[in-house]
Amino acid sequence: MYLINGKKYPCCTSVTMGIIGGKWKTVILFHLIEKPLRYNELRKKIDGVTERTLSLQLKTLEEDGVVNRKVYTTKPPLKVEYSLTKFGKTLIPLLNSIANWGDYVVENYAKTNK
Repeated sequence: MYLINGKKYPCCTSVTMGIIGGKWKTVILFHLIEKPLRYNELRKKIDGVTERTLSLQLKTLEEDGVVNRKVYTTKPPLKVEYSLTKFGKTLIPLLNSIANWGDYVVENYAKTNK
């Protein structure tokens, strides 16, 4: 049994899935690999995610130490930017592998819509 940030996990794979699992977390993280993005930029890149879900997932990723939320208050309007933390950047090879495998599945197993 592993205890990470007050949460119990039965094995190391459940730790990983606990942090990045779910429908939207890996998608959010994948979009943050290249550069920090504002909330609305993320929302535009992720088709189908609701505002509530995106904010909840970002909050969870921030609590887990994977995403950093930076608020710029120097001049209106308020600007909030999300980026990968140093810890979050350790996920880049895993995220790229997940994306590459998805490309492989699309190329080899997806049925075309005609």
